[in-house]
Amino acid sequence: MGNDPIFSEAAKELGEIIVKNSWRLVYGAGRSGLMGTVARAVKKEGGTTFGVIPEHLIEHLIESEKVDQNTEGLIITDNMHSRKKLMFVNSDAVVLLPGGAGSMEEFFEILTWSQLNLHKKSIIIANIADYWHPMLNLIDHAIKSGFANKDLSNHFQVAKDSNQIEALLRSALNTAHV
Repeated sequence: MGNDPIFSEAAKELGEIIVKNSWRLVYGAGRSGLMGTVARAVKKEGGTTFGVIPEHLIEHLIESEKVDQNTEGLIITDNMHSRKKLMFVNSDAVVLLPGGAGSMEEFFEILTWSQLNLHKKSIIIANIADYWHPMLNLIDHAIKSGFANKDLSNHFQVAKDSNQIEALLRSALNTAHV
């Protein structure tokens, strides 16, 4: 959840935004962390969720009650790679909330796919309380040092708060289905 309540508040607001706009949450089917907070907010407001979890995590998470078995669509995959692919295929945009190694790994994979022109989906970094500022500096450093194309930063957008996240998602999702 992070050590600042602003992160969980932003996650809750994202869930409410998803429902208000009649969108569906695609996530890793967990009940913990910020994504669990988003999912609870979506469900509380009567929205739809689609959870994807790898087989190797399901038993442990069910026993510890950290998997959300009440997800409208719960898919169990063979492995993490299949999970990420299925989540990606079923989503129209990606929002990166503050998080740890798994969040960063998923972000950089989706970013790389965009850079390779494998997709045109919007990638939104939720830079709540400047959480992602060091990562954004690292991306700039990679560009300045000649290890990344100058247009790398064009493959994602940065939002400082829930209002900006909603505006970017509305723009992305309204043009995605035209």
